[in-house]
Amino acid sequence: MEVLLAMAPPADGQGGGGMISTLIMFGAIFAIFYFMIIRPQQKRAKVHKNMIEALQKGDKVVMSGGIHGTVAGLEEKTVLVDVGNNVKIKFERSAITSVAKEDKK
Repeated sequence: MEVLLAMAPPADGQGGGGMISTLIMFGAIFAIFYFMIIRPQQKRAKVHKNMIEALQKGDKVVMSGGIHGTVAGLEEKTVLVDVGNNVKIKFERSAITSVAKEDKK
């Protein structure tokens, strides 16, 4: 019986300090994850969305599979890409990874 009493938490209410420090630690870990992982990913997604929305006919694009081509036509969710020798392939807009504007003189 004495052993059980020795392992029991103190009855005067000073055991709450550990709980507060644990909550602070979880909050700090969440903040680190937010600023190191979540926020940069949201910024990249926003930049990609703006790039896709600003797409125009004649832009040179690189697809996610590594295919390079020129935008030949635009639809709501797809893009017609001319990959050379008058070969045109239809892709989803989300497959575009980068855009280089064509210099128009």
